[in-house]
Amino acid sequence: MIDRSIRHVSIVLMGCFLLLFLQLNRIQVLDAQELRENPANTRTVQRDFGRARGLIFTSDGVVVAQTEAVDGSTFERLRVYPQGELYAHTVGYLSFNIGAEGLERSFNDELVGRTAGLQLSGLSDLLGQNDPTGDLVLTLDHQLQLAARAALGEQRGSVVALDPRTGEIKAMWSWPSFDPNLLASHDGAAVNQAFSDLLNAAGNPLRAKAFREIYFPGSTFKVVTAAAALEIEAVGLTSPAFPVESSYTPPLTSRPIANFAGSSCGGNLLEMIRASCNTGMARLGAERVGPSALIDTAQSFGFNVVPPLDLPGVVASRFPSDYGSQVRSPTVEIPAGVFEDTPSLAQASIGQNDVSATPLQMALVAAAIANDGQIMVPTLVQEVRNVRGEVVSSPNPTVWLQPLSLANARDLRESMLNAAANGTGVRALVPGLDVGTKTGTAQLGTVPAQSHAWTIAFAGPRGLEPELVVAVLVEATPDNTEQTGGRAAAPIVAEILDAYFNQ
Repeated sequence: MIDRSIRHVSIVLMGCFLLLFLQLNRIQVLDAQELRENPANTRTVQRDFGRARGLIFTSDGVVVAQTEAVDGSTFERLRVYPQGELYAHTVGYLSFNIGAEGLERSFNDELVGRTAGLQLSGLSDLLGQNDPTGDLVLTLDHQLQLAARAALGEQRGSVVALDPRTGEIKAMWSWPSFDPNLLASHDGAAVNQAFSDLLNAAGNPLRAKAFREIYFPGSTFKVVTAAAALEIEAVGLTSPAFPVESSYTPPLTSRPIANFAGSSCGGNLLEMIRASCNTGMARLGAERVGPSALIDTAQSFGFNVVPPLDLPGVVASRFPSDYGSQVRSPTVEIPAGVFEDTPSLAQASIGQNDVSATPLQMALVAAAIANDGQIMVPTLVQEVRNVRGEVVSSPNPTVWLQPLSLANARDLRESMLNAAANGTGVRALVPGLDVGTKTGTAQLGTVPAQSHAWTIAFAGPRGLEPELVVAVLVEATPDNTEQTGGRAAAPIVAEILDAYFNQ
């Protein structure tokens, strides 16, 4: 009897030890990355705060983060950000009190030399004085980043500029921003006060809105609706023609959708993109495309998925995925292909209702059209180098998604070139360049009326392939009730394109 009891206890203890072993392995192996990236976990930062740390500099050689030796402090080294607010939302900060953000967080192991590649490349320095730290070479172009800041000015909003052929981000700026030096200080009380002030500041300057905030994309989303229609062959670029009308009332509702300023428009897809026609594009989405194809196409562009950008905290853009069941009635005549929430689908087709996107996402939408239907993985880090300047790692351009066929991408490119030359995006034109645009004025439904102003664009030298994509968002403000994408955002695009191609 005693032997049996001891055997039972032994089995229970062995089970407990097995569970403990499995739990430890789960934490140390499976959950290690998630725990390291949790912003509430500051232990990694505290461990590495006083260590030697590599430089971060732009593609054109401007240092944006460095470590300086200090005397009379608890720590021997201080992280310094020479460009202040200019790269705060991408490079981030390293703070003993509140942790790390941006590239300082996602590339912490590279910067302190803890990766295998840097450890191996540092073996030759074992007898020397060099630490095996890593330097980050960014894809960001300093002059273009300056141009983005100057063009947006003190308007709340964001700019994202990237090379559609590689996914390399050339500029990423949001205003308001903040000075990361305030959070990297060795004065703990001053850091806590600065952090509290920033948390309570108007416009939430700590939040990188280019990739962490979603907004109604408005009419910029119409190119996604157009892509869905082309991909399922519901329409072509030049036929059929939709009715010229000032309002459209979707099935199952009595609430009409109107065009901007009460205008009338219609015609083929090329004309509707040029005029940014609400009525025709809503009718196209609700009656020709339908929910299944529009959901699939939106997701193939990256909606409802977190983009694989090499930064922490990137959020997914949103497109609704449930429009109910198809409606059939034996007593009331209902057009074929109508679903329970077709009125919402009509609104979603023009970028309203529950559709929300980051500026980064809308830049990627434009990139698919510019790059023959392919979206490359967006990147901010071009190279990791060791202390001798040798390249340790460098990501290769990689296709992330392919939402469009080559032919349909070329058709949409033609429609955006036409919209810039003859339509709502004319203020984005730059002499000597082929520029394609889609503007957007996303109404918030407030009284008085407020709207986010958008423009997405691509550009390249005349007759050549597009080399740059730009997305600009100017956020709605109560004191600017009449801003539109064509008036507020398109001129900012033009300034950025001019700086990139003519600097």
